[in-house]
Amino acid sequence: MDCPRILIIDDEPDIRELLEITLGRMNMDTFSAGSIFDAEAALQNPHFDLCLTDMKLPDGSGIDLVRFIQKHCPQTPVAVITAYGSMDTAISALKAGAFDFVSKPIDLPTLRDLVHQALKLSQKPKTQNSFSSKSELLGADSSIVKLKKQIHKIARNQAPIFISGESGTGKEVVARMIHEQGSRHDQSFIPVNCGAIPAELMESEFFGHCKGSFTGAVRDKIGLFQAASGGTLFLDEIADLPLHMQVKLLRAIQEKKVRPVGSQQEVPVDVRILSATHKDLVKEIQRERFRQDLYYRVNVIELKIPPLRNRGEDVLRLAEHILNRLTVDYGCAPADMPMLSQCACEALRSYCYPGNVRELENILERAFTLCENKKIYASDLHLPTTQVQEDTGEISPPPKLRDTPPKVKPELSTPSPESINNLEDYLKGMEKQVLLQVLEKKRWNRTAAAKQLGISFRALRYKLKKLGLDGSDANA
Repeated sequence: MDCPRILIIDDEPDIRELLEITLGRMNMDTFSAGSIFDAEAALQNPHFDLCLTDMKLPDGSGIDLVRFIQKHCPQTPVAVITAYGSMDTAISALKAGAFDFVSKPIDLPTLRDLVHQALKLSQKPKTQNSFSSKSELLGADSSIVKLKKQIHKIARNQAPIFISGESGTGKEVVARMIHEQGSRHDQSFIPVNCGAIPAELMESEFFGHCKGSFTGAVRDKIGLFQAASGGTLFLDEIADLPLHMQVKLLRAIQEKKVRPVGSQQEVPVDVRILSATHKDLVKEIQRERFRQDLYYRVNVIELKIPPLRNRGEDVLRLAEHILNRLTVDYGCAPADMPMLSQCACEALRSYCYPGNVRELENILERAFTLCENKKIYASDLHLPTTQVQEDTGEISPPPKLRDTPPKVKPELSTPSPESINNLEDYLKGMEKQVLLQVLEKKRWNRTAAAKQLGISFRALRYKLKKLGLDGSDANA
C-alpha cells in the first residue's frame, strides 16, 4: 500500500522540519513549499491526500490557498495552521472550505488526530452517489435535492454546523447524515436534547464528574463530550441551554478541552459539534436569552431544512413511504397496504403541517389503524379544523374533506296505499329515514343536521331519543 502524500506549506523552515519529522514517523511521504506560488505549482501534478498550510504566507493568505484547492483539487482535504487564539481566522478558513485547523504552538497529538481524520476522507468513495448512509432524507423536491448536496459537501470538513428548521422537519436525520458521510462515520454519534436535562445536572452530563464532587457522586463519570470524543456530538434544541451553561459550552468548543466537575485538570476532547433548534437564534440573542459569541461558534455553517408545506409532491412521496413502513411494522402483507383516495391526497397536499414530517407520520398511523377495506379516505385523516403556521403564525382554513367511506344509505320510497296498515308507524319510519340521511350527510354533526332540518338542537335530540337513534355514534 502506498504511503499517504502530505503537502506542507509554511514559510518558516523550522515549522516545516517539525511537521516533516512528525509525519515521517507516521510513515507518510511529505513535500514542502514556502509560499502559495510554490504550493500551487506542486498541486498541478501529484495527488496529495492532505495539505497543511500556515495562515500567513509571504505571497498571500492561507485562505486563498484553501479556495484554490477547493476549486482545483476538491477531493484533497486542507487544514490550516493558525496563531494561538485566532478563532475568528480559523472560522473564516472553515467557511472557505478548510477541513479543520490546528493552532500554534502545534500540539503533536492533536495534529496526529487531525491527520488521521483527514486521511479517512481520502479513503472514502469520491462520488456523491457512492456514499452510504443509514439515515435517509426522503424527497425529490428541489429544496431537498439542494440540501442533500450541501450535506455531502460539508460532511467532508470539521466545521461546527447549525441546523435550523421547524419542529418535526428532520433535524436529527440531517445531523446523522452529516456524521455518516464524514470522516468520523466509524465513531460515536451522540445526540442530546438540551431542553431535557435538568439545569442542576447539565455540567455533570456534558463534562462528567469525579467521585465525591457532590452529594450522590459515588463514582467517576465521563460526560457527553468525552463519550463523543473522536465522533460527533449533536446538541438538539441548543436554544434551551441556560446562560451559565452557554458560557461553559463556548469554552469547551474553543479550547477543545473539558473539565469534569470536581477535577483540577482539563481533559482534551476531539469532537465535531452539530447543533439545532426550531427557535430563531437571532431573536433569542436580541431577547438576551442566547449568547452572541456562542452563536458565532456553533453557526459557522448553517443548514436550513424546508418545512413540509413547501415541499410540493414530497408530501405524497413521504406518505407512501410511511404507509409502506407501517405495513411492515404491523406485520401486514404488502398487498394489505391501504391506498389513499384522490380526495385524501388532495387533503394531504393542502394541509400546512405545523408539526411537519412528524405530524404526517402521526396522521397516517392513525388513519392506517382506523381505515377499512384497505382504503384511506379524507375523513379518515381527521385533520385539525384550524391550522397555525409556525413561521408566520397565520391561521389557515382546513382542507375540504369531500369523500368518506361508502355507506349504504336507506332509500326513501313511496309505498302503495294497500301496504300502509298503520299511519303512525309509517310516518315514524319515514321520519327515521330522513333523519338518518341528513345525519349521514352531515357526518353525524347534530348541530349542522338540526340547522338543515330547520329545527332546534333540543328538538332534534328529542326525536333521536324517541326513534332510538341517540347512540354513541351521534356526535355533536
